[in-house]
Amino acid sequence: MEAKTEAVKQENKKEFESLLKEDFKKRDLKEGNIIKATVSEIGKKYIFVDLKAKSEGLIPIEEFKISKELQNLKIGSKIDVYLERIESYKGEIVVSREKARRMSSWKKMEKAFETQEEVEGIITNKVKGGMVVNVNSCLCFLPGSQIATTPLKSFEIDKLMNTPLKFIVVKCDKARGNLVVSRRAILEKSKNEDLEKILSKIKEGDIVEGKVKAILDWGAFLDLDGADALLHVTDLSYSRVKKTSDLLSIGQKIKCKIIKIDNETKRISCGIKQMHTDPYKNLEKKYKVDQVYKGIVTKCVDYGAFIKLEEGLEGLIHQSELSWTKKNIQPSKVLSPSQEISVKIIELDSEKKRISLSYRQTLENPWNSFLKNTPVGSTAQCKIINITDFGLFVSIGDSELVGMIHYKDISWKETEDSLKKFKKNDTVKAKILEIDKEKEKIRLGIRQLEKDPFDFFLNKKNGEVITASVKNVLRNGIKVSVGQDENSIFMIKKTELAKDIENCRPEIFNEGNKVDCMIVNLDKEKRKVSLSIKELEIQNEKVAIEKYGKDGTSSGQMLGDILGKVLGTKKKKNTKKVKDE
Repeated sequence: MEAKTEAVKQENKKEFESLLKEDFKKRDLKEGNIIKATVSEIGKKYIFVDLKAKSEGLIPIEEFKISKELQNLKIGSKIDVYLERIESYKGEIVVSREKARRMSSWKKMEKAFETQEEVEGIITNKVKGGMVVNVNSCLCFLPGSQIATTPLKSFEIDKLMNTPLKFIVVKCDKARGNLVVSRRAILEKSKNEDLEKILSKIKEGDIVEGKVKAILDWGAFLDLDGADALLHVTDLSYSRVKKTSDLLSIGQKIKCKIIKIDNETKRISCGIKQMHTDPYKNLEKKYKVDQVYKGIVTKCVDYGAFIKLEEGLEGLIHQSELSWTKKNIQPSKVLSPSQEISVKIIELDSEKKRISLSYRQTLENPWNSFLKNTPVGSTAQCKIINITDFGLFVSIGDSELVGMIHYKDISWKETEDSLKKFKKNDTVKAKILEIDKEKEKIRLGIRQLEKDPFDFFLNKKNGEVITASVKNVLRNGIKVSVGQDENSIFMIKKTELAKDIENCRPEIFNEGNKVDCMIVNLDKEKRKVSLSIKELEIQNEKVAIEKYGKDGTSSGQMLGDILGKVLGTKKKKNTKKVKDE
């Protein structure tokens, strides 16, 4: 009986499962699908939903808080849920609201990717290489290069965050769960549409107004009511422009001419100089070399000043043509912008579009008056303005001219030590020695105002005997003065003080002593002379030997011995003569 009952139970169970499966089929309860469910209870941790299955499904309440659905949720609300398992190991139905929302979003994103339809999302946070965008609960990656058409700064990106923006899905990989979006594509699409409208309204040759939006070394970008146009630096002016920033500034509104429109690339090129006639055309007919014209200073730079002769026509005054007297003067110290001056054209080149001007040639040349009033040989009062290793630079009298006194022209001694007794701003008298107007050089001398100590030797020659006065006794010789000039000081070396080495002692001389010496090695051109007492003794000895015999030629005899013998013989003769008398 019991066996029969057990068999009936098994049969009833199979029948129930069969009926349940049939019922599930009718209800479309398939794992991995999104199904409709009714909220039956709202708890503190879970939301209970009725799927018309054998039991209710439980969904964590956090899944509703993320999407902010909880505040509008109530019992009886119909929601989509994702059926993960019909029956878990605990016998429960496993469902998810978040996965249902994600699956729904994925389907929308796949469709948007296929149709290239715009989607709306919010930039939530920054990651390496870009940003994270939330589009219908799908987290997408926005590369940094796809945020805008131009690179943005950090503060500009911060303004875009947490703000609804439009995007295009550029990559969709469901297997890896990878979604990539682009905001740049939206902006370029909009820009291209606007650009088409603008291009339909303008043509080459039109004069338009634009706003400077970017400045580069080689040109500038202009905004023509939403369209970008390039203004190259060579199209700014007919005159030479070194930097775009010299003529333009960001935000400045300017008028320009459309010189080219590329229909393929949609690029617009414009120019400012094309609105005017080329001033360099027939330049030689309007302006002549060596003629003086009026001009206005437009800019001063380190190497010179630019002068506007007429609209669009500028010339350059080089730094060397600013002043007659100051070669490396700062141009801004001579001229200032907006100043009207006279200039002389010194070179014209219409092909290279270059005009060289001179300012100094419109002024009186101080060299002419200087040559007239202060010729070579005249004396001038000078002020020392600089001291170098090789001489003094002085300003001459009331003129602006600067001359040089070489250290050899300071003193007849011709030593660099002569510079040490001078200092800056000292006043000195000097003689004009040479004036070179072409090279703009003046040479002066101080020693030329004094008597030349070498004049004493002008009528002298080698071998002559002179008398000198001892002025100073040194270890290596003595210094003596010759003639009447106390400043005519010459050196007699120690080796030239006596014929015999043992007598070559400077200490045997005293200051004020008169000594006879011989001129040797006289070179008047090089202003060099050597004096020697030794040579005088040698010559005197030779003369004595020739006159009084050869007794003095034997070894060891001195000039005094020879002269003594001679003098002794004379005395004996005189004594005998006296006795005879």
